[in-house]
Amino acid sequence: MKKIAILSLLSLSLIACGGEAEKKEDSKMTIGGNETEVKDEKSTESTEEENGVIQLSLEGNDQMKYNKKRLRAKAGAEVELTFKHVGEMSKQAMGHNFVLLKKGTDIMAFGEKAAGAVDNDYIPQDTYEVIVHTEMLGGGESTVLKFTAPTEKGEYDFICSFPGHVALMKGKFIVN
Repeated sequence: MKKIAILSLLSLSLIACGGEAEKKEDSKMTIGGNETEVKDEKSTESTEEENGVIQLSLEGNDQMKYNKKRLRAKAGAEVELTFKHVGEMSKQAMGHNFVLLKKGTDIMAFGEKAAGAVDNDYIPQDTYEVIVHTEMLGGGESTVLKFTAPTEKGEYDFICSFPGHVALMKGKFIVN
């Protein structure tokens, strides 16, 4: 009887926790008297199509974070990505970009190689690993990148190639 009661409580706990995890949404919290929005770490870009072009958006901030960890597109689809640096710091101090890498690329090794490419917006000139990338942006800047999604379905890494940012600024570009 005691075992049944414990199992019942455990089951209820798991169900309750599971239900909460499913309902987790963006929320606000106060830090030092300032209210700030907190995004779910697993937030996924919803796919919108306009005239057959998939419209995506992504933001980078002064805390070295993207606002989304996943972007989605159909294999071979035309994509228009609007990328914004929503922070205030300069490109030289806290630049951000969007770099879509080929499958199997070691993102940390790529990040090390990119750190030496200061004259080319931290994109190595002799690389075959980059599918597409934006220019490096400073605070308040934005750009639009138009490209064709890979034709092979699967997950592709995207990163910021500014030195040291790859450790925190990374996500998955999911092609289905």
